[in-house]
Parts: sequence; C-alpha cells; structure tokens
Amino acid sequence: MHDMIQAFALVAAPDVLLAILASAIYGLVVGSLPGLSATMATALLVPVTFWLSPIAAIATIITASAMAIFSGDIPGCLLRIPGTPASAAYTDEAYAMTRKGQAEMALGAGLWFSAIGGIVGTLSLVLMAPLLAEMALSFSTFEYFWLAFLGLMCATLVARSSPIKAIASMLLGLLVSCIGMENPAGTPRFTFGLTDLLGGIEPIPALVGVFAVSEVMRAMITPEPPPLPRRKFGSILANQWMLTKKYQWPMWRGNIIGIIIGVLPGAGADMAAWVSYAMSKRFSKEPEKFGTGHPEGLVEAGASNNASLASGWVPSLLFGIPGDTITAIAIGVLYMKGLNPGPTLFTERASSMYALYIIFILANIIMIPLGILMIRLASTVLRAPRAAVMPVILVLCAVGAFATGNNLFSVLLVGVFGCLGFVMERNGYPVAALVLGIVMGTMVEQNFITSLIKSDGDLLPFFERPVSGVLAAMTFGALLWPAGVWVWNRMQGRRLPAGKTAG
Repeated sequence: MHDMIQAFALVAAPDVLLAILASAIYGLVVGSLPGLSATMATALLVPVTFWLSPIAAIATIITASAMAIFSGDIPGCLLRIPGTPASAAYTDEAYAMTRKGQAEMALGAGLWFSAIGGIVGTLSLVLMAPLLAEMALSFSTFEYFWLAFLGLMCATLVARSSPIKAIASMLLGLLVSCIGMENPAGTPRFTFGLTDLLGGIEPIPALVGVFAVSEVMRAMITPEPPPLPRRKFGSILANQWMLTKKYQWPMWRGNIIGIIIGVLPGAGADMAAWVSYAMSKRFSKEPEKFGTGHPEGLVEAGASNNASLASGWVPSLLFGIPGDTITAIAIGVLYMKGLNPGPTLFTERASSMYALYIIFILANIIMIPLGILMIRLASTVLRAPRAAVMPVILVLCAVGAFATGNNLFSVLLVGVFGCLGFVMERNGYPVAALVLGIVMGTMVEQNFITSLIKSDGDLLPFFERPVSGVLAAMTFGALLWPAGVWVWNRMQGRRLPAGKTAG
C-alpha cells in the first residue's frame, strides 16, 4: 500500500502531469498527419526525455504512443490515408463508413474502443508482469540467451513480408550490434580505424534514422494527400454504447488477440490490428458486409491495436526484450534514467512500476476528451502542408541525434540509417527486424559467452535445464518455420503444373 501511495505521489508531480498533457497533444497531432508513424513520434521525443525526471520521461513515451495509434485513424477515415501503420488494416472500412455518412460513428469507434483496449491491455500488464517476474528471478544466462534468441526469431515469424527477408534484416541488425569494443573480449570490431565507432552504434540514432528520416525521404517522392473538405461533425460518441453491446464478443476477442500479440517480441500494434481485422471477418455472422462500411471490424481491430501497446511492455520491463519498436525506444530511455529492465525492477522499484500502470490508465482515460477535440480540429491539422512539416521533422532528428552522443558523428549515423531504412522499405525488407537485431544483439552475445564461461565451454547446459530446454525447442521451431514454409511452397508450385498436365 505504501508503494501505491508513493506511485500516486510520483504521477501527481506537476512535471509528470504536464508531460502527460503535452505528449498527449503531440501524439494526437503527429499520429493524425498521414505517413508519420507512432514509432517516429516516440523516437522524436527521446531528446526531450534527457531533461525530464524518470517518471515524466516514461510518461511522455507511453502517452504519445497511445494517442498516435488512435489518431492515425482520423486521416484513414476521412482521406483513406492511414496516419499510422496500425490504422492501415481497417482504413478502407472506415472510409466506406464516411462515404455512407457515418464518419462520426467510424471515428467514435476508433476512439472509444482504442481507449477500452488500452485499459484492458494495462490490466493484463498489471496481472502478468509481477507473476512472470517471480518466475524470471530464477532465470540464469542460459534462459536469457534463448529468450533473446526466441525474440529475434518471433520477429521473423510475424513479419508481413517474406520470412527470408525478415531474417536478412535481423542478421544485418546483429551485424550492426557487433560494431565497437563493447563485447566480452573488449576487442575493437568493424571499426575501420574510426575512433567514433569504438563505442559502437547507439540504438537511438539508428531508430530515429530508419523510422523518421526514411519517412521524410518517402514523403519527397510521394504525392501530397488531397486537402480535407471542411465539415461539421455531430456527436462522436453517440452510438458507441450500442456498438459495445452489439459487438461485445468481437471487442473482447480483439483485446485478447492484442494482448497475446503484444507480448510477442517484434509484433506490435500494426500486426495486432491486421490479425484482429482478419479474425473479425472470419468469425463474423455477416462477413459479406465487410468492406462496405461495417463497424464490426473497426471494433475488434481498434481494441486490439491499443491493447497490444500495454502488453508489449511485459517482455520489455521483465527481460529488456522489446515487444515492438516503440518499447525498443522505451528500453533505451529506461536505461538512460536508471530504471534498468529486469525482474528486480518490480521489487526494488515497485513504486515506479505502479506509477507506470497509473500513467497507462490515465493516458487512455484522457484519450477520450482530447480525442473528441482532435477529431473536431482534424480539418485544420490535416491541412498542414507537407513541405512545412517534413523540414521540421528533419531538424528535430538532427538535434535529437546530436543530443544523444553530443557529437556530429551521431547526426551522420542518423542520415546513414535513414538512407538504409528507405532502401530496405522500398525493397520489402522490414526495418522492425533490423531494429530488434540492433537492440538485442548485445544481449544475445553477452549471455551466450557468459553461459559458455560458466559451463567451461560445454553446450549441454543450454538444453539440460528444464526452462532452457523448452525455450531452445521453441527457438528452433521458430528458426526452421520460414524454411519449412519455403519448401512447402516450392513443392506446391511443382505439383501444380503436373496436375494441370494430368487434367
């Protein structure tokens, strides 16, 4: 009880409340601008967190990401241009409702069920994390190695592109994580004689580059979205209670799917939205209405994407393994503020954990009034010319990069990773897998080498320990799955012409 009272005191601090309000408005504005993702909004906040207290810094990440995920629905509904990747799954459905004159219902569903999903996801975090923390206290370097390795493999399983391309992206990220002399042997690797590379590649410049700078580069070669006609919205939440009662099972299914996918390393809100929308159509009693402006898919997917945000913090807080790209950035901020992820965080810094839960719930509650205000101001925000927005983003990227390393080399790194992210996206290579490789490469290597030292070079302990053996089996299953899919497709491809000839 003392920890809970202390947590409320931490959240009630003026700087924390101001950080929550300011980052909420910022997240709503950035998320509503077509093409600017929630991850990019979060990455641009990192320089600001340097000057904030630990709780205020984490509050900005949590609040901005939750708001951006919701507000990405606004341009998707009104312009058929998803504001964030998580909104892309149901953009056509929401736009079809707008054409039917139901824009208020579509936007209200996105807002209402995003808030519900966020609160349910937070409750899952509150219940799951302490229980898993107790189990994680018995983990050794053997289990941590397989867990980190499994996280990398899961990222390739959930990738929407080719699994082979996802593995290639992940391996490139691992290669980047090898640069420098911060390795168990303390030997400079891949530095090419440059003293700036001795410290390795920091994750933050890489994240800002692949998500923000590459977005600016894409904006340069894509046409400007059409201007939004001015219109007056009616009641935003008028029909939401009716939709809640009518589609309560899809809503709960979306919450559960979001929680499960959120816990998987590397999946994230966009994957949760796609899977939930597909499930909604598969199990709907009226699947023929999907695509014509039917709210059922919006209910399930809208609840799912925000539920996955909170549950994605479970592996991040427990093991330092990012549940998605947003928590990959959050892990960097946690380390920077002395809140090192791990099971001991729940015992030694319990009040900070309770404060984090309170911030999650508070962010999803204030999402409703601020979201209604944002919807009414949408026509103004969406009229912001891209030529004015993109240069500001580029300047923020450069300033943020300079602040992380206090040298110009970090700014150069942001530019390099921006170009790399642009080329990868253009060719279908997922940048999320690259980011996971960079963030988790050091963890995989250090736990592997430490385990070998403990076992005197023997590999059997990696498989003999019960939990380690189960994690090893799961990792090999995830590793071999893409190869199995490729072999199966090749076999099916060879059988088809033979069948035609026989016919």
